[in-house]
Amino acid sequence: MTIKTLGIDIAKRVFQLHGVDVHGKTVLKKRVGRDQLLSVIANLPACLIGMETCSGSHYWAHQFQLYGHEVKLMSPQYVKPYVKTNKNDANDAEAICEAVTRPNMRFVPIKNKEQQDIQSLHRYRQRVVQQRTALANQIRGLLGEYGLVAPQGIGCLRKKLPQFLENQDNHLTNLALEIFSQLHQELLEADERVKVLDQRIAKVCQQNEACQRIRQIEGIGPLTATALVAAIGEVRNFKNGRHLAAWLGLVPRQYSSGNKKVLLGISKRGDRYLRTLLIHGARAFISLAKKHSDWLKELIKRCGKHKAYVALANKNARIVWALLAHQSEYRSTH
Repeated sequence: MTIKTLGIDIAKRVFQLHGVDVHGKTVLKKRVGRDQLLSVIANLPACLIGMETCSGSHYWAHQFQLYGHEVKLMSPQYVKPYVKTNKNDANDAEAICEAVTRPNMRFVPIKNKEQQDIQSLHRYRQRVVQQRTALANQIRGLLGEYGLVAPQGIGCLRKKLPQFLENQDNHLTNLALEIFSQLHQELLEADERVKVLDQRIAKVCQQNEACQRIRQIEGIGPLTATALVAAIGEVRNFKNGRHLAAWLGLVPRQYSSGNKKVLLGISKRGDRYLRTLLIHGARAFISLAKKHSDWLKELIKRCGKHKAYVALANKNARIVWALLAHQSEYRSTH
C-alpha cells in the first residue's frame, strides 16, 4: 500500500483518514482517535497531506512535517464543492483528499510558533476591547435610566462618570452610587488591561525586523504591523501586492458577464480584523494630513473621504508586500 495523497478530517477526538495511490485509487479509509493519529502518520511513507483550516490544524501541520510529509491547508469553503453526497466524516476526508490535488487550489500558509503567539496576543486584546465596549455601553444605558446622558465616545464617558458620581444634584440612591462606582472601577481595570497589552504588542513590534520595516508606512503602527506580519507569514505566498490586497478584501467585488464589466464595493473577504486596522489607520492619517497633501485633497474630492480611506488602505497593503518581498526600506511620498 503506497499512499501518495492523504486527506484528514480533523476534530477534537476522532480523525477520519482517506488515502489514495498514484493512480487516484482509494487505498486507505480509517477512523482513528487523537492518541493514535501520530503513530499512524509516522508509519506512512512521505506523502501529501491535506487538511481544512480549523482549530488545531496548524499544530497538526507542524507535527506531520516532522515526519517528512508535505502538508497543505485549505479553507473549508474551497473544499465543500468536492463533497459528493451527504456530509459525514468519511465524505469530508475524501473531498479534502481530492481538493488538495487540484492545481488551482488556494492554500493557507502554515503559521510558525512566533506568528501564532502574536495572533494569540491580538485575539486576547480584541476580546478585552470588546468586553470594555460592552461595559461602556451598559454603563451608558444604565445612566440613561436615571436621566444622566454622557456625550458619544468612551473617552467622554470616562470623564463624565466620576462627575455624575460626585454631583449631589443627580439624586442617585446609595445603591445606585455603589453600582456605578463598581462599574467605574471595572472600566478603569479594563483600560489598564488594554494598556498592558498595547505595551506588550509594542515590545513585540520592536523586536521584529519585519514589523519595524512596515510600521514606517503612514497609517500603520505597532498594532497593525504585528497583526499583518503574524497573518501574512511567508510573503512569497502572494504573487504581488494586488494579491495581498485581494486577500485582505480591499479590492472591488466583480460581477461581470460578457462584455459588460461591473465593479461593486470592496469584496470584504479575508480577515475583518486586519482590514479594519488598515482602514482605521488610513482614516487617522488622512484626517491628519489632508490639509497638507495635494494628492489626498484631490483623492477626497474625486471619490469622497470614505472611498479615500479604503484606497489608501489598499495602497498601504501593496506597499507592505513590496517592503517584505524585496526586503527594502520605505520611502515616503507624502
